[in-house]
Amino acid sequence: MSRIKRTKNIKKFLVFGAIPLSIFLAVLVYPFARGLFLTFTDWNGFGYTKLNGVGNYVKSFKDPTFWSTLGFTLKFVLVSMILVNAVAFGLALLVTSKLKSSNLFRTFFFIPNLIGGVVLGVIWQFIFNTALVSISKKFDLPFFQQSWLQDTNKAFWALIIVTVWQSSGYMMIIYITGLISIEQDVLEAAKVDGASPLRMLTSIKIPLMAQSFTIALFLTMRGGFMAYDVNLSLTGGGPFRTTELVSLHIFQEAFAFGHFGTGQAQAVVMFVMVALAALIQVAVSKRAEVQQ
Repeated sequence: MSRIKRTKNIKKFLVFGAIPLSIFLAVLVYPFARGLFLTFTDWNGFGYTKLNGVGNYVKSFKDPTFWSTLGFTLKFVLVSMILVNAVAFGLALLVTSKLKSSNLFRTFFFIPNLIGGVVLGVIWQFIFNTALVSISKKFDLPFFQQSWLQDTNKAFWALIIVTVWQSSGYMMIIYITGLISIEQDVLEAAKVDGASPLRMLTSIKIPLMAQSFTIALFLTMRGGFMAYDVNLSLTGGGPFRTTELVSLHIFQEAFAFGHFGTGQAQAVVMFVMVALAALIQVAVSKRAEVQQ
Protein backbone atom coordinates (compact mmCIF):
# COMPACT_ATOMS: atom_id res chain seq x y z
CA MET A 1 0.00 0.00 0.00
CA SER A 2 1.44 3.35 -1.05
CA ARG A 3 2.02 6.17 1.41
CA ILE A 4 -0.59 8.35 -0.30
CA LYS A 5 -3.27 5.68 -0.05
CA ARG A 6 -2.34 4.97 3.57
CA THR A 7 -2.60 8.67 4.36
CA LYS A 8 -6.03 8.86 2.74
CA ASN A 9 -7.23 5.88 4.81
CA ILE A 10 -5.99 7.51 8.00
CA LYS A 11 -7.79 10.73 7.10
CA LYS A 12 -11.00 8.83 6.39
CA PHE A 13 -10.75 7.11 9.77
CA LEU A 14 -10.17 10.41 11.55
CA VAL A 15 -13.19 11.92 9.82
CA PHE A 16 -15.65 9.04 10.22
CA GLY A 17 -14.30 6.76 12.96
CA ALA A 18 -12.30 8.75 15.47
CA ILE A 19 -15.20 10.68 17.01
CA PRO A 20 -17.57 7.68 17.47
CA LEU A 21 -14.67 5.58 18.79
CA SER A 22 -13.68 8.31 21.25
CA ILE A 23 -17.26 8.60 22.50
CA PHE A 24 -17.48 4.82 22.86
CA LEU A 25 -14.25 4.70 24.86
CA ALA A 26 -15.23 7.66 27.05
CA VAL A 27 -18.82 6.63 27.73
CA LEU A 28 -18.58 2.83 27.92
CA VAL A 29 -15.09 1.38 28.05
CA TYR A 30 -13.48 3.78 30.54
CA PRO A 31 -16.39 3.79 33.07
CA PHE A 32 -16.54 -0.01 32.94
CA ALA A 33 -12.77 -0.37 33.42
CA ARG A 34 -12.86 2.21 36.23
CA GLY A 35 -15.74 0.44 37.94
CA LEU A 36 -13.97 -2.92 37.64
CA PHE A 37 -10.85 -1.43 39.23
CA LEU A 38 -12.86 0.06 42.12
CA THR A 39 -14.15 -3.41 43.07
CA PHE A 40 -10.61 -4.20 44.24
CA THR A 41 -10.41 -1.14 46.53
CA ASP A 42 -12.06 0.15 49.70
CA TRP A 43 -14.07 2.65 47.66
CA ASN A 44 -16.49 4.74 49.76
CA GLY A 45 -18.32 6.47 46.94
CA PHE A 46 -15.89 9.38 46.74
CA GLY A 47 -12.45 7.81 46.74
CA TYR A 48 -10.32 4.95 48.02
CA THR A 49 -7.30 4.65 50.29
CA LYS A 50 -6.03 1.15 49.59
CA LEU A 51 -6.39 -1.96 47.51
CA ASN A 52 -8.11 -4.87 49.22
CA GLY A 53 -7.87 -7.52 46.51
CA VAL A 54 -10.96 -9.69 46.09
CA GLY A 55 -12.36 -8.74 49.50
CA ASN A 56 -15.47 -7.13 48.02
CA TYR A 57 -16.19 -10.24 45.98
CA VAL A 58 -15.74 -12.46 49.02
CA LYS A 59 -18.22 -10.30 50.97
CA SER A 60 -20.66 -10.47 48.09
CA PHE A 61 -20.51 -14.25 47.83
CA LYS A 62 -20.90 -14.59 51.60
CA ASP A 63 -23.98 -12.34 51.62
CA PRO A 64 -27.07 -14.61 51.90
CA THR A 65 -29.34 -11.75 50.82
CA PHE A 66 -27.43 -11.41 47.57
CA TRP A 67 -27.92 -15.10 46.78
CA SER A 68 -31.63 -15.05 47.67
CA THR A 69 -32.05 -11.92 45.54
CA LEU A 70 -30.19 -13.60 42.68
CA GLY A 71 -32.43 -16.67 42.93
CA PHE A 72 -35.54 -14.50 42.94
CA THR A 73 -34.23 -12.61 39.90
CA LEU A 74 -33.58 -15.83 37.95
CA LYS A 75 -37.12 -16.99 38.72
CA PHE A 76 -38.49 -13.62 37.63
CA VAL A 77 -36.48 -13.64 34.38
CA LEU A 78 -37.54 -17.17 33.45
CA VAL A 79 -41.25 -16.66 34.12
CA SER A 80 -41.39 -13.20 32.55
CA MET A 81 -39.54 -14.41 29.43
CA ILE A 82 -42.05 -17.20 28.87
CA LEU A 83 -45.19 -15.17 29.57
CA VAL A 84 -44.14 -11.96 27.80
CA ASN A 85 -43.23 -13.80 24.61
CA ALA A 86 -46.28 -16.05 24.73
CA VAL A 87 -48.64 -13.09 25.13
CA ALA A 88 -46.74 -11.00 22.57
CA PHE A 89 -46.83 -13.77 19.98
CA GLY A 90 -50.54 -14.31 20.60
CA LEU A 91 -51.21 -10.59 20.15
CA ALA A 92 -49.15 -10.56 16.95
CA LEU A 93 -51.20 -13.43 15.56
CA LEU A 94 -54.38 -11.57 16.52
CA VAL A 95 -53.56 -8.24 14.89
CA THR A 96 -52.13 -9.82 11.72
CA SER A 97 -55.28 -11.86 11.15
CA LYS A 98 -58.14 -10.51 9.07
CA LEU A 99 -59.44 -8.42 11.93
CA LYS A 100 -61.23 -5.10 11.66
CA SER A 101 -59.47 -2.15 13.28
CA SER A 102 -56.22 -4.13 13.62
CA ASN A 103 -54.18 -0.90 13.57
CA LEU A 104 -56.23 0.39 16.51
CA PHE A 105 -55.53 -2.82 18.43
CA ARG A 106 -51.81 -2.54 17.68
CA THR A 107 -51.75 0.96 19.12
CA PHE A 108 -53.79 -0.10 22.15
CA PHE A 109 -51.47 -3.03 22.94
CA PHE A 110 -48.31 -0.94 22.43
CA ILE A 111 -49.31 2.04 24.62
CA PRO A 112 -48.25 0.46 27.99
CA ASN A 113 -44.68 0.30 26.72
CA LEU A 114 -44.66 4.10 26.42
CA ILE A 115 -45.42 4.60 30.12
CA GLY A 116 -42.38 5.07 32.35
CA GLY A 117 -41.60 2.29 34.80
CA VAL A 118 -41.96 4.46 37.89
CA VAL A 119 -45.34 5.83 36.76
CA LEU A 120 -46.42 2.34 35.81
CA GLY A 121 -45.47 1.00 39.23
CA VAL A 122 -47.39 3.76 41.02
CA ILE A 123 -50.49 3.12 38.91
CA TRP A 124 -50.46 -0.61 39.56
CA GLN A 125 -49.65 -0.08 43.22
CA PHE A 126 -52.92 1.84 43.49
CA ILE A 127 -54.72 -0.95 41.60
CA PHE A 128 -53.41 -3.72 43.86
CA ASN A 129 -53.55 -1.82 47.16
CA THR A 130 -56.81 0.07 46.73
CA ALA A 131 -58.90 -0.61 43.65
CA LEU A 132 -58.90 -4.42 43.66
CA VAL A 133 -59.21 -4.59 47.46
CA SER A 134 -62.25 -2.27 47.44
CA ILE A 135 -63.93 -4.18 44.61
CA SER A 136 -63.29 -7.53 46.32
CA LYS A 137 -64.75 -6.35 49.62
CA LYS A 138 -67.78 -4.83 47.92
CA PHE A 139 -68.62 -7.97 45.94
CA ASP A 140 -67.28 -10.39 48.58
CA LEU A 141 -64.54 -11.78 46.37
CA PRO A 142 -61.87 -13.52 48.49
CA PHE A 143 -59.09 -13.41 45.91
CA PHE A 144 -58.17 -9.73 46.23
CA GLN A 145 -59.43 -8.82 49.71
CA GLN A 146 -55.82 -8.46 50.85
CA SER A 147 -53.33 -6.52 48.76
CA TRP A 148 -51.11 -8.78 46.70
CA LEU A 149 -48.15 -6.55 47.48
CA GLN A 150 -48.25 -7.58 51.14
CA ASP A 151 -47.75 -11.26 50.36
CA THR A 152 -44.41 -12.57 49.05
CA ASN A 153 -45.79 -15.08 46.52
CA LYS A 154 -48.57 -12.80 45.30
CA ALA A 155 -46.19 -9.84 45.08
CA PHE A 156 -44.04 -11.89 42.71
CA TRP A 157 -47.02 -12.45 40.45
CA ALA A 158 -47.92 -8.78 40.71
CA LEU A 159 -44.46 -7.97 39.33
CA ILE A 160 -44.99 -10.52 36.55
CA ILE A 161 -48.40 -9.09 35.62
CA VAL A 162 -47.08 -5.54 35.38
CA THR A 163 -44.02 -6.66 33.39
CA VAL A 164 -46.12 -8.65 30.92
CA TRP A 165 -48.58 -5.78 30.56
CA GLN A 166 -45.76 -3.32 29.87
CA SER A 167 -43.46 -5.38 27.63
CA SER A 168 -45.81 -7.50 25.53
CA GLY A 169 -46.74 -4.66 23.18
CA TYR A 170 -43.13 -3.97 22.25
CA MET A 171 -42.34 -7.65 21.64
CA MET A 172 -45.57 -7.87 19.63
CA ILE A 173 -44.05 -5.46 17.09
CA ILE A 174 -41.06 -7.78 16.63
CA TYR A 175 -43.31 -10.78 16.06
CA ILE A 176 -45.53 -8.80 13.68
CA THR A 177 -42.43 -8.02 11.62
CA GLY A 178 -41.56 -11.71 11.52
CA LEU A 179 -45.08 -12.76 10.53
CA ILE A 180 -45.50 -10.26 7.69
CA SER A 181 -42.06 -11.14 6.31
CA ILE A 182 -43.22 -14.69 5.53
CA GLU A 183 -43.83 -15.15 1.82
CA GLN A 184 -47.53 -15.37 1.07
CA ASP A 185 -46.86 -17.91 -1.68
CA VAL A 186 -45.65 -20.37 0.94
CA LEU A 187 -48.81 -19.93 3.01
CA GLU A 188 -51.05 -20.19 -0.05
CA ALA A 189 -49.30 -23.41 -1.10
CA ALA A 190 -49.85 -24.86 2.36
CA LYS A 191 -53.55 -23.98 2.19
CA VAL A 192 -53.85 -25.68 -1.20
CA ASP A 193 -52.23 -28.80 0.26
CA GLY A 194 -54.89 -28.81 2.98
CA ALA A 195 -52.79 -27.71 5.95
CA SER A 196 -54.82 -26.69 8.98
CA PRO A 197 -54.22 -23.29 10.65
CA LEU A 198 -52.49 -25.06 13.56
CA ARG A 199 -50.25 -27.04 11.22
CA MET A 200 -49.37 -23.88 9.30
CA LEU A 201 -48.49 -22.16 12.57
CA THR A 202 -46.26 -24.92 13.93
CA SER A 203 -44.67 -26.11 10.68
CA ILE A 204 -44.38 -22.91 8.64
CA LYS A 205 -44.83 -19.66 10.54
CA ILE A 206 -42.85 -20.41 13.70
CA PRO A 207 -39.84 -22.00 11.88
CA LEU A 208 -39.67 -19.16 9.35
CA MET A 209 -39.66 -16.46 12.02
CA ALA A 210 -37.04 -18.04 14.27
CA GLN A 211 -34.94 -14.87 14.08
CA SER A 212 -37.78 -12.88 15.64
CA PHE A 213 -37.85 -15.31 18.57
CA THR A 214 -34.08 -14.90 19.00
CA ILE A 215 -34.36 -11.11 19.21
CA ALA A 216 -37.45 -11.07 21.43
CA LEU A 217 -36.07 -13.65 23.87
CA PHE A 218 -32.80 -11.75 24.16
CA LEU A 219 -34.56 -8.44 24.83
CA THR A 220 -36.94 -9.89 27.42
CA MET A 221 -34.11 -11.70 29.20
CA ARG A 222 -32.00 -8.55 29.31
CA GLY A 223 -34.97 -6.50 30.49
CA GLY A 224 -35.71 -9.02 33.24
CA PHE A 225 -32.17 -8.91 34.63
CA MET A 226 -32.05 -5.11 34.45
CA ALA A 227 -35.54 -4.48 35.87
CA TYR A 228 -35.34 -1.75 38.47
CA ASP A 229 -37.90 1.05 38.19
CA VAL A 230 -41.04 -1.12 38.33
CA ASN A 231 -39.57 -3.14 41.20
CA LEU A 232 -38.76 0.06 43.11
CA SER A 233 -42.11 1.78 42.61
CA LEU A 234 -44.38 -1.28 42.84
CA THR A 235 -43.04 -3.32 45.76
CA GLY A 236 -39.86 -1.53 46.83
CA GLY A 237 -38.42 -5.00 47.40
CA GLY A 238 -40.98 -5.74 50.10
CA PRO A 239 -42.33 -7.34 52.08
CA PHE A 240 -39.06 -7.69 54.02
CA ARG A 241 -36.86 -7.58 50.88
CA THR A 242 -38.40 -10.81 49.57
CA THR A 243 -39.26 -9.32 46.15
CA GLU A 244 -35.99 -7.47 45.66
CA LEU A 245 -34.50 -7.98 42.23
CA VAL A 246 -30.73 -7.91 41.83
CA SER A 247 -30.62 -4.39 40.32
CA LEU A 248 -32.50 -2.95 43.28
CA HIS A 249 -30.35 -4.97 45.68
CA ILE A 250 -27.15 -3.50 44.20
CA PHE A 251 -28.56 0.01 44.50
CA GLN A 252 -29.55 -0.59 48.13
CA GLU A 253 -26.17 -2.12 48.95
CA ALA A 254 -24.32 0.90 47.60
CA PHE A 255 -26.52 3.92 48.30
CA ALA A 256 -28.71 2.80 51.21
CA PHE A 257 -26.09 0.96 53.26
CA GLY A 258 -22.97 2.74 51.99
CA HIS A 259 -21.19 -0.45 50.87
CA PHE A 260 -20.01 0.99 47.58
CA GLY A 261 -17.19 -1.47 46.97
CA THR A 262 -19.39 -4.48 47.63
CA GLY A 263 -22.21 -3.04 45.54
CA GLN A 264 -19.84 -2.43 42.63
CA ALA A 265 -18.51 -5.98 42.92
CA GLN A 266 -22.05 -7.34 42.82
CA ALA A 267 -22.72 -5.21 39.73
CA VAL A 268 -19.74 -6.83 38.01
CA VAL A 269 -20.99 -10.28 39.00
CA MET A 270 -24.38 -9.36 37.56
CA PHE A 271 -22.75 -8.17 34.33
CA VAL A 272 -20.85 -11.45 33.91
CA MET A 273 -23.98 -13.46 34.67
CA VAL A 274 -26.11 -11.54 32.17
CA ALA A 275 -23.40 -11.71 29.50
CA LEU A 276 -23.06 -15.49 29.87
CA ALA A 277 -26.84 -16.00 29.84
CA ALA A 278 -27.17 -13.80 26.74
CA LEU A 279 -24.38 -15.63 24.90
CA ILE A 280 -25.91 -19.02 25.70
CA GLN A 281 -29.41 -17.90 24.70
CA VAL A 282 -28.28 -16.37 21.41
CA ALA A 283 -26.09 -19.39 20.57
CA VAL A 284 -28.95 -21.84 21.21
CA SER A 285 -31.41 -19.70 19.25
CA LYS A 286 -29.03 -19.27 16.32
CA ARG A 287 -28.45 -23.02 16.21
CA ALA A 288 -32.22 -23.51 16.10
CA GLU A 289 -32.41 -21.03 13.21
CA VAL A 290 -29.79 -22.95 11.25
CA GLN A 291 -31.55 -26.27 11.85
CA GLN A 292 -34.78 -24.77 10.56
